[in-house]
Amino acid sequence: MSMSLSMPLTVDAREHGLVGDGITNDQPAFAELVDALGAACAADGRRRTLYVPPGRYVMQDRPTVWRSGVSLIGAGRGATCFALSNPGSPTTPVPLAWFTTAQHGAGRENHLADITFAHFEVDGSGVRTQEYDPLAKGLGLQYVLRGRFNDLYVHDTAATGFGCDFLQDTIVEGVLAERCGRQDPGEEMGGAGIGIGVGGWGMVERLTITTCTATGNGTNGIFVELQQEYWPPPRGIRITACHAEDNRFGISDWGADGLLVTSSTMLGNHQAGFDVSSQGTSGVGGRGGIVTGCVIDSNVRDGVAIGNTPGPYALRGNRISNNGRYGYWEHNLEGGDQEPAEDIVLESNDIRDNALDGVRVDADLRDPAIVGNRIRNNGRRAAPATSGGGDGVRCTDLSLIDETADWPLDGHRGKQLTVGGQQAMVTFNTETELSLAPVRPGSKTAWSSGTPKPGASYHLPDPPDLRAGIAIAAAVSRPQMEGNRIWDNQQPRRTQTHGLFIEQDGSCTDGRVIGNDT
Repeated sequence: MSMSLSMPLTVDAREHGLVGDGITNDQPAFAELVDALGAACAADGRRRTLYVPPGRYVMQDRPTVWRSGVSLIGAGRGATCFALSNPGSPTTPVPLAWFTTAQHGAGRENHLADITFAHFEVDGSGVRTQEYDPLAKGLGLQYVLRGRFNDLYVHDTAATGFGCDFLQDTIVEGVLAERCGRQDPGEEMGGAGIGIGVGGWGMVERLTITTCTATGNGTNGIFVELQQEYWPPPRGIRITACHAEDNRFGISDWGADGLLVTSSTMLGNHQAGFDVSSQGTSGVGGRGGIVTGCVIDSNVRDGVAIGNTPGPYALRGNRISNNGRYGYWEHNLEGGDQEPAEDIVLESNDIRDNALDGVRVDADLRDPAIVGNRIRNNGRRAAPATSGGGDGVRCTDLSLIDETADWPLDGHRGKQLTVGGQQAMVTFNTETELSLAPVRPGSKTAWSSGTPKPGASYHLPDPPDLRAGIAIAAAVSRPQMEGNRIWDNQQPRRTQTHGLFIEQDGSCTDGRVIGNDT
């Protein structure tokens, strides 16, 4: 295929060799066309747009290196689909488009500028590498200036779905990422729905992630991650009006400064709804962030988990409810920052109906403010141990039913259910039915070795004795704890054992603890 550098500003892919029949390998024609458009843009400085009509375009065995000034526009989700596969090259990751520092010398002086990716689908289900490869993404671009990613559906990729780093003056809008990180067991790098490396542009990266949805992804639904520990964590990043569900972590800050997370929902995630920690590549936790106006509900373990941060961090005006362990958990992972976090603020949050403590402090704090929160009906995991089996017991993909049981409503939330040699996590219960979490994000079953047979024996353990509104098990100095209401709301049975409880390993010194209603 011979093409002149004097190409039109908008090109129809079907008129330049792409077939889109779901069988033909369109990658060679696609890559040649991108190169030609990029060369034309470099020659005359005029941006080009590649329009891809409806069809299923097979991208096989090789990724396409992207070019500055070239935009990719489809006919919409479900209409224009790029199907990634690597049957002839099982060691090669095949993102639809890539441009990276390691492979292509991407950097501040060698970046992609003025590109738009919009209105198409990326199906990564056909890619399987011999070993997990974090480069097996849907999109894998680094150092983008003035980019726009809009109305994309990325699903079933082996690693991260939307995995683009160092995005300056860029908007990521309306991206749906489902079941990405298919080959990630949950502990590897990448494997997220939307994962964005930060820090490459310096102190400020002007990036907005808005109205995106991430469900069933192997690690994070949406996260930002500092890529080098010696880089300054950047400011300027916003996540707004997004939804994260059934991921290992919902939304995570692994190394930004002043991340704004607003008006978002984090539901049913397996480890935590919102997370700040040192789990990222650089081992640096976020700091200076603000989380406000969010619903963080029914996560399998914790609603909010924060640690390895020097602080400050603020959560204001959020609903943190129905989570399977703590509503808010302050803790530190090994290997990250262990210094006391300064200026942690919990203000005007509704922290209720969580399985254990509403607020749990397991790492040292200095100058925290816990002000004006409504903390009620926590400690839901109050039902005694129980066992059963035989007639009336049966399991489905995501539940166990015992028709002879009379369990306290929601009394087993967050417990580990044992059935034979298998274990599953309880997310909610009625008098006779336990609802169970999927065995991993994106799974349709709670069982790792098949659904147990009718009549199988089961066991649920006792709850812990302590289930407080606020529990302190670390050194808290110079706190302001004022105007909180901590109570049980006329429940048939009391579930919060204490309003504020300082454990043997905890202390609370040199501060103001006044005007609280417990």
